[in-house]
Amino acid sequence: MSLQLHFRESGEGPPLIILHGIFGSGENWLTVSKKFSEKFQVFLPDQRNHGRSPHSPDFGYFALVEDLRQFADQRGIDKFFLIGHSMGGKVAMRFAAEFPNRLAGLVVVDIAPRLYQPHHQSVIAGLKAVDIEHSQSRAEAEQAMATHIEEEDVRQFLLKNLYRKEDGKFAWRINLPVLEKAVETIGENPEPIVPVSIPALFVRGANSRYIREEDEAGIKLRFPHAQIATIHGAGHWVQAEKPQEFAALVMDFLQSIENK
Repeated sequence: MSLQLHFRESGEGPPLIILHGIFGSGENWLTVSKKFSEKFQVFLPDQRNHGRSPHSPDFGYFALVEDLRQFADQRGIDKFFLIGHSMGGKVAMRFAAEFPNRLAGLVVVDIAPRLYQPHHQSVIAGLKAVDIEHSQSRAEAEQAMATHIEEEDVRQFLLKNLYRKEDGKFAWRINLPVLEKAVETIGENPEPIVPVSIPALFVRGANSRYIREEDEAGIKLRFPHAQIATIHGAGHWVQAEKPQEFAALVMDFLQSIENK
């Protein structure tokens, strides 16, 4: 089913689409995307069941890849640069395997093309701990989350999904019931496994375990021309923790392709 994704757009130049991770939204990329918009036309879509995009019972990499294809088609974008973080990185890798001729270049942020065991259970438990109907403040919601989620930065990230409806009550922008079911499969290995000969950059945080040294062979198998770069002092949310270093690294990569 075709969905009209909510998105933000800025800048002029070659098109660049950025995909957020699970429980996130395009809004997470507003700060760092300002640098990219100096040279590119940047699109920040909210993927289905996230942000301000429509909710759907259908959720998985097949649907997310098709959403991206349709998003580009609807805007007359034939070829574009693509950045994806975490879940968005897996969508990006699968899109590259299925539609390699549509990508000028690919940036995958802190995720590898391999199976990840389910590990978002504490996040789901924290979200479900919030009495969404009766919570009076964000502080109250965060306190409920803290019973399952120790990291304050993770709680603050998740609280960006909380908003007040017209009746004054809180609600989640994410489709929590659907995402709860999806966490069992969101770590699956993106198919198909075929070599994709496009310029690719994999960026990992030095403090993260999402891309390990032993993942490099799998990355090179799928993307023979891939570069792998490490940003020190950053964890899984590389672009948020080290925005200047991340933006400079990615901008150099994107412009090196443009200048060829």
